[in-house]
Amino acid sequence: MNKIRQYFSTFDIIRGFLIAFLGSAFIYLNYWGHSHPFITTIFGVTSLHLLLQEKERTWFIYGFFTGLFWFWWIGLSFEHYKMIWAILPVIFFIAFAYGFIFWFIAFLAEKSESKYSTPFPTALVIKALAILLLSYLHPFGFDWLKLELMFVESYLGIEKWQFSIILFASVLAHWKKELLWLFLVLFAYQPANTNVSNIPYNVQIITTHTSVKDKWNTSLHSAQFDALFKTIDQAIEQNKTLIILPESVFPLFLNHSQPLIDKLQEKAQKIAIVTGGLYWDGKVPHNSTYIFNKNKISVAHKVILVPFGERNPLPNFLSDWVNQVFYDGAIDYQASSKITDYIIDRKTYRNAICFEATSEKLYEKDKHGNYPKNMIVLSNNGWFTPSTEPTLQKLLLQYYSKKYGTTIYHAVNMSESYVIKSEAY
Repeated sequence: MNKIRQYFSTFDIIRGFLIAFLGSAFIYLNYWGHSHPFITTIFGVTSLHLLLQEKERTWFIYGFFTGLFWFWWIGLSFEHYKMIWAILPVIFFIAFAYGFIFWFIAFLAEKSESKYSTPFPTALVIKALAILLLSYLHPFGFDWLKLELMFVESYLGIEKWQFSIILFASVLAHWKKELLWLFLVLFAYQPANTNVSNIPYNVQIITTHTSVKDKWNTSLHSAQFDALFKTIDQAIEQNKTLIILPESVFPLFLNHSQPLIDKLQEKAQKIAIVTGGLYWDGKVPHNSTYIFNKNKISVAHKVILVPFGERNPLPNFLSDWVNQVFYDGAIDYQASSKITDYIIDRKTYRNAICFEATSEKLYEKDKHGNYPKNMIVLSNNGWFTPSTEPTLQKLLLQYYSKKYGTTIYHAVNMSESYVIKSEAY
């Protein structure tokens, strides 16, 4: 403790904590249903402005608590692997990892300023550029840290050029020692819009409440499947034309379960069905979406797999050992090399399964040069509930909906389902 005190004063810790709190408050305000564009705007701008003026120690504390506030829920998944002992170590590993990332940014910035004498505030500029580009840093393929996300429900925009204006205004305010320069953030103004919309009358988006433990309990499958088919029948009675079920609600290799395929295809004569299920190609498993539309059955495989959850991003010699020790020798899922679009009722939908819907790659242009206008996302949040993970996921989907003009239909297990409608819709 004495050595820690040599490096971090109580003042450093308090300042880092408060700045991280301001920059993370938008998640918890949304989680508790108290998000307001004015509050999130003030908190976001204040957090960035305070952070830019701080030194390496405070940047480390800021990174530590930002990692903690944003991603503490990752450790919860280890409960389902019967490794409760790993929850806290994983949480603190994540917090320290982000702490060192932010410390390194500040360290480089301060060293550069001391080494090179320029008429410009070198450290401030480097810090601002690092924050701007931080969203391109994807440790192990995990890309959920986007600091511009704090403005997704604010009066300011989330595009890179708008985020640049916010950071530039703060740099000028520090350089000129005049807070009036912060009013330049008004050039990043964008009308506040939460984007969360009502579900269309002809679409039924299902929320299921099946725990991870029950989901993989084969003795419960019969009752679970009966409930799903009852839900489909109710949607038919209500004259719905499309029903969307969450990720892997059929937790088996559906392509090898002909009775279920036949029953789903029978229902599909009256309603289009989009559902999650597993797929076995004879060599490796896939996490997939099955689309039943009249007499046609389509299968769309997941493109971007969850790091450590569905694929092990470590080198092979480590990956095999980790899978053997921690995952009972289970093999990784196989990702598809191709993004899938499909058509229902003359409307084209981009396929996405959980984590991949929050990745930039899924929003690439189609063969006609257009960003996806509609996307159907299937998720299973049972690994991380109760927590703020579903809230952060929804905010990320709002971010991409705003950025690419995509309307997102999201069916979820263990948290609410919803539609996010693009502003251009």
